[in-house]
Amino acid sequence: MSARGTGALTVIVGLYTVLALAAGGRASVQLADDPGHAPFAYGLTAVAAVVYIAGAVLLRRPSERARTAAKWVCISEFVGVLVVGTLSLVERDWFPESSVWSIYGAGYGFVPLFLPPAALWWLGRVGSERPSPAGGGK
Repeated sequence: MSARGTGALTVIVGLYTVLALAAGGRASVQLADDPGHAPFAYGLTAVAAVVYIAGAVLLRRPSERARTAAKWVCISEFVGVLVVGTLSLVERDWFPESSVWSIYGAGYGFVPLFLPPAALWWLGRVGSERPSPAGGGK
């Protein structure tokens, strides 16, 4: 990986780490306090924490395999934010308490909505900077 773009990576991984801690802490407190009150929302928050941990770890790994896995994590996360965000608006009874992805991450400054596309942008940029195999680069 070149030094170019590492600042963006640091910000993206930092945001993933903060969201992992926030979602993990929130889910832990919610599930410990009253797990039956809003199990769907609380469970989604716990899933989001795992996704954010996976994203932070995979984005930092330099291998092609890790980048491929990170792309799938980001795509899945983005789909999750869109689906949960929409459901939280149209099926309000499912969300007596909000989750990290409710209303597209409004409670978290919409960072959950914009973070996966930013990570995918970075992954695409890194992939395009790599030299071609067998010395076929310019």
